[in-house]
Amino acid sequence: MSEVNSVKEAIHKIEHFCAYQERCHDEVVQKLRTMKMDSAEIDEILAHLIQENYLNESRFACSFARGKHRIKLWGKVRIVNELKLRNITTYNINLALKEITPEEYETNFNALAERNWHSIKESSGLKKRKKCCDFLLRKGYESNVVYEKVKELEAGKN
Repeated sequence: MSEVNSVKEAIHKIEHFCAYQERCHDEVVQKLRTMKMDSAEIDEILAHLIQENYLNESRFACSFARGKHRIKLWGKVRIVNELKLRNITTYNINLALKEITPEEYETNFNALAERNWHSIKESSGLKKRKKCCDFLLRKGYESNVVYEKVKELEAGKN
């Protein structure tokens, strides 16, 4: 990106950056730093973006949680960790988790677990169980739910 000379130019460019997709404050600050803005200018630009509703942390968190769960099939643990990594407040994280209905969460989890279980080509039951558990835990599902589901899959269809 070419070096930006004025705050006005930076505001124009960052408005497009925020309009393209939801952004969190950290992403915007990082982008402004690459545009060689100093702290005072960054604060001024952030205030403008929030006032003009280009930047909204609650909206970002809700959109992030919905998208990651529906598209990438992430569990709540991973979504919470990723939001914390982006310095989202606990209030906004809890608000975002309400975007995922318990029915949708359970349906997605069961479909993902069964698909993964059947795709694992492993003769040893222990290795198959471990691979399936590791996969679901990496996806961010709660360990007690994962272990119960794997026991159920193992008992029903081996």
